[in-house]
Amino acid sequence: MTTLRQQLDSYAAYHRDPRNKATHFFGVPLVTFSLFLALSWFRLWYAPDLPITAASLFYLAVSLYYLRLDWSMALLQLPFTLALLVAADRVALWPMGVSVSVFLAAFVGGWIIQLLGHAIEGKRPALADNLLQIFNAPLFLTAEVLFALGRRRDLMAAE
Repeated sequence: MTTLRQQLDSYAAYHRDPRNKATHFFGVPLVTFSLFLALSWFRLWYAPDLPITAASLFYLAVSLYYLRLDWSMALLQLPFTLALLVAADRVALWPMGVSVSVFLAAFVGGWIIQLLGHAIEGKRPALADNLLQIFNAPLFLTAEVLFALGRRRDLMAAE
């Protein structure tokens, strides 16, 4: 398994322009929310306080991957995606037509925002070469915030 530094270096190669990075701070959460929403329609067991859905199982699996890469980075990032998961679960309970409309708006809107950033930078998205890069986007954003705060310089790509 590659290290977090290797994952971030690979992802960063497609995201050098600050304007492209900025679009991802909007687009990545929208796409993440939309994926959680679609997976939340598959309810495996429901309890009002702890629904078990395909989305919650997906969140758990990705969380374990993040923790294995770098537990401190994961612990900073996971509350943000947990909030998206909780919101998506609530929207999944709305009438199906409304829920699907929210999914489409978030999914399409999130991708349009990110693709505009890539058009500005003149590079295609990282996932065009490796679909698994989609999992690195939330950690990359967390790393970018930490870098801006002068933290985790050990993870910065050599330019």
